[in-house]
Amino acid sequence: MKRLNKSIFLSILVSIGLALSILESSIPLPITIPGARLGLSNMVVLITLIMFGFREGLVVSSLKSIVLMLITGSISSFIYSFSGAIISCIGMYVVYEYFSRVFSLIGVSIFGALFHNFAQVTIASFMMNNMRIYTYLPFLMITSIFTGYFVGLSSTFIIKNLKKVLIFY
Repeated sequence: MKRLNKSIFLSILVSIGLALSILESSIPLPITIPGARLGLSNMVVLITLIMFGFREGLVVSSLKSIVLMLITGSISSFIYSFSGAIISCIGMYVVYEYFSRVFSLIGVSIFGALFHNFAQVTIASFMMNNMRIYTYLPFLMITSIFTGYFVGLSSTFIIKNLKKVLIFY
């Protein structure tokens, strides 16, 4: 893929991830677990990892969190978002790269959601200097299975159709 086309496409992916992050903050979940989200913007990171590779996935994931902080002005949310995005991206890459014979993209996405929540709870425990926050983790992990499944299923469909459309891939 030509360098300019790749840069433009990655910029579009960051924009889509940003739009999905803003959109999902206004979608109420049927459960009342604070901090639980659908993780729609993680579709963009997973798609980038599969279509372009690890480095590009990290760039899209990082830029999405940074620009979201600039738009919302919330630095504390940025710390949680950025740490979760980076650890999730690394985790999804490792699972996809080394265990793709065992796990489909749905499994990779579920691991990404699990890593994301683990990173955020870890950051929260450090910031609040309270290890008891980890008692909240099992509830988030259960939620991660469902949201990760949805994100993985959607990403599988998008990647399959995106490969048909992109002639410069």
